[in-house]
Amino acid sequence: MGASATPEVVGAFAPVDLGHLGGDYSWAHGINNRGQVVGGSETADGATHAFLWEEGVMTDLGHLGGDYSWAHGINNRGQVVGGSETADGTTHAFLWEDGTMTDLGTLGGRFYSWAMAISEGGQVAGAGNTAGGWIDAFLWEHGVMQDLGHLGGHYSWAFGINERGQVVGESETADEATHAFLWEDGTMTDLGGLGGYDYSAASTISNRGEVVGGSTTAVGPGVHAFLWEHGVMQDLGTLGGTESWALGINERGQVVGESDTAGGATHAFLWEEGVMTDLGTLGGTESGAYGVNQRGHVVGFSYTTGGKVHATLWTR
Repeated sequence: MGASATPEVVGAFAPVDLGHLGGDYSWAHGINNRGQVVGGSETADGATHAFLWEEGVMTDLGHLGGDYSWAHGINNRGQVVGGSETADGTTHAFLWEDGTMTDLGTLGGRFYSWAMAISEGGQVAGAGNTAGGWIDAFLWEHGVMQDLGHLGGHYSWAFGINERGQVVGESETADEATHAFLWEDGTMTDLGGLGGYDYSAASTISNRGEVVGGSTTAVGPGVHAFLWEHGVMQDLGTLGGTESWALGINERGQVVGESDTAGGATHAFLWEEGVMTDLGTLGGTESGAYGVNQRGHVVGFSYTTGGKVHATLWTR
């Protein structure tokens, strides 16, 4: 399923190479509590397809008629969401379940939509183009795609959703900045930022309402990972470099993402109780983490010793 690589064991964590669909690269984006992993991989014929990995087997989820698909989220029911090229060359959000990939449509525009996350109840969050040509965050439920609006600007994108139907992402503001938002019951709230150049974006949200993402800071250049809770945004720091980004969180408060190291590389991290741990690589120089389940299993990508990018699972 893929070239072997020598993992870099860091602390109590060791990365596992999940292989690929016959091509040179793969990338994992989501994991559920059953240990099922989703993402995208190059195939033997050079296309890119969404995959579902389970117990050592990577399954090609197909596409909506085109050559390209990518999976971003999975819930504990095994429902998978992402985006796929269609037969007419447009890109649409999809929901995959029990071997069937369903086109979720768009927000009135013809060309584009993408699903990023799915709740246990089957609510889907993402973004799509509108009839007016803008890109807006959406919430899809029971066959209906709802436009979530924006923070006064012309753009928004939803990246995460929890079991309470709270949606997070980023939106342009009236003064053309980009801010993290929390949407709930029809209201989009600006979560602010850590200062600096006035940029922030939320990656996902836990069922407890904890939000993670990245924001510029008031103390220097670069974006830092943050944890937002009860109206307070906490800077999670870095692995010694200038930038970091939080991309996943579980109900235990474990946060994962990627960060620059003191040596200038970018590595996956796990943050827990104030400590950011470097998760290492599959022998190459770069890695990043995108999801973490309740067992503390982390998924993302890593470069191998041969310079390939492979979907990666970190376990203790």
